[in-house]
Amino acid sequence: MTSMPAEERIGSHLKRAEQALLAAKTAALKPAGVTVPQYAALLWLGEKPGISAAALARLCGVTPPTMNTVLKNLQERGLIERTPHEWHRNVLETRLTEEGRGVLAVADEAAVRVERTLAAGFSPAERERLVALLGRCAELLDAQRGDV
Repeated sequence: MTSMPAEERIGSHLKRAEQALLAAKTAALKPAGVTVPQYAALLWLGEKPGISAAALARLCGVTPPTMNTVLKNLQERGLIERTPHEWHRNVLETRLTEEGRGVLAVADEAAVRVERTLAAGFSPAERERLVALLGRCAELLDAQRGDV
């Protein structure tokens, strides 16, 4: 027997919600032909053109090697272009291509439907509270990681 029942573990509930969100977005993005990590990269590139792969990895919550794989696949499909930075030649700037912007538009429409369906299950006050509580979870876990 463990010292804490599974149903009392907040992390288990967070993981279950994360997996449900990932499954819903995976299904929604399938017609656009992108994975959830690819969509996240396209979304951030649309917001921050020229961002480095390392910064993009941080925003997407993946490791730099994973982001390099994501970017390689997007580049091979012609959805992004990577060029050396004007002053820092060892840094590659990443930008959406015209085709990438088109795929992002289709994918984003599908992802937004998932987000709106999720949001509709909560009142505005509940959404605000949920976001605050999830933020507190992240802060507590980040602080604990720093203590270890």
